[in-house]
Amino acid sequence: MLLQIAFQPYHLDFKKQAGTSRGVLTQKVSWVIQVWDQDHPEVRGMGECGPLPGLSVDDVPDFEMHLQAICEVFNSLELEVYPYNLNIILQVLVPDRFPSIRFGIEMAILDLMNGGKGIYFKNAFSSGTAGIPMNGLIWMGSFEDMLEQVKEKLEEGYTTIKLKIGAIDFEQECRILAFIRAQYDANQITLRVDANGAFSPAEAMYKLGRLAAFELHSIEQPIKAGQPELMAELCKTSPVSIALDEELIGYFDYRHKMALLKQIQPPYIILKPTLLGGFQHTKEWIEIAERLGIDWWITSALESNIGLAAIAQFTAMYNNPLPQGLGTGKLYFNNVDSPLRTDHGFLHYDQSGKWDFSVLNQN
Repeated sequence: MLLQIAFQPYHLDFKKQAGTSRGVLTQKVSWVIQVWDQDHPEVRGMGECGPLPGLSVDDVPDFEMHLQAICEVFNSLELEVYPYNLNIILQVLVPDRFPSIRFGIEMAILDLMNGGKGIYFKNAFSSGTAGIPMNGLIWMGSFEDMLEQVKEKLEEGYTTIKLKIGAIDFEQECRILAFIRAQYDANQITLRVDANGAFSPAEAMYKLGRLAAFELHSIEQPIKAGQPELMAELCKTSPVSIALDEELIGYFDYRHKMALLKQIQPPYIILKPTLLGGFQHTKEWIEIAERLGIDWWITSALESNIGLAAIAQFTAMYNNPLPQGLGTGKLYFNNVDSPLRTDHGFLHYDQSGKWDFSVLNQN
């Protein structure tokens, strides 16, 4: 199996503006990876590199140039890849500073090794016999817009709701949480919030105290990453359980990952394979977290259905009962048609569904 690789940019258009404390998104660019055996070019493994603007360590102006260079080296090596040497090849081929490229190539090869049918990991989810519980994501917007999103998610059957906070007035965000709690107690609806590092160190404890009144499950990244001493103190004293997210970005050495989690000791960590360098790095975070008694869940990072399917199938390998952050498949007008389906807060992989990549020809 002598492999070749190619890529193409894929401009994803949001159905509605996606607001976070870092800004508003209307379009996102990914690069779709295809890997094939020279002797069987009709069978192709599909992957996706999708660095997040302003967040990924490989969000750099010349990203495509680096991707091109890595693909040229890949094609020059006449690689033969097997399950036992895949991680070694990725480590040699893709520098740590390009985690989304490593993820995209890794998933494309996994797809090819399983026959190029969109099956990255074989389990009950990918066979269509089990679903994955998800949280319903509420993007930042006006008070009225966020309230409407909440109502929609509740009508769709979600029992865990996650709200992006930190951009509009804090009092209005508290009003939205109060509205939900006035109708549903914590036994009926689980509430998560994600501040994306929006709280200043001076106001963090005050705001965490205010948020505790709404019986939240957790808050993601209340302060900006890179302040481990302060984050460790917050994890000890916060009345709301803290989940690390952006804090994990840029850590690729196992020892450094272990040291970070030992220092901060968070109740939860959140894992985005695109930002962390793929599935092998994500496995390491899970292994360390479980050794330290830290719970975790996995979320997508605004990938198309190509990346989302691979992340969901990987997630299903662990049978984690916590709701996962995988409900992003309906964000785009021009997403690839796939077997992914949502039903009453669960993500499913419908075996009767088909992959249709024709939208890629329109980019």
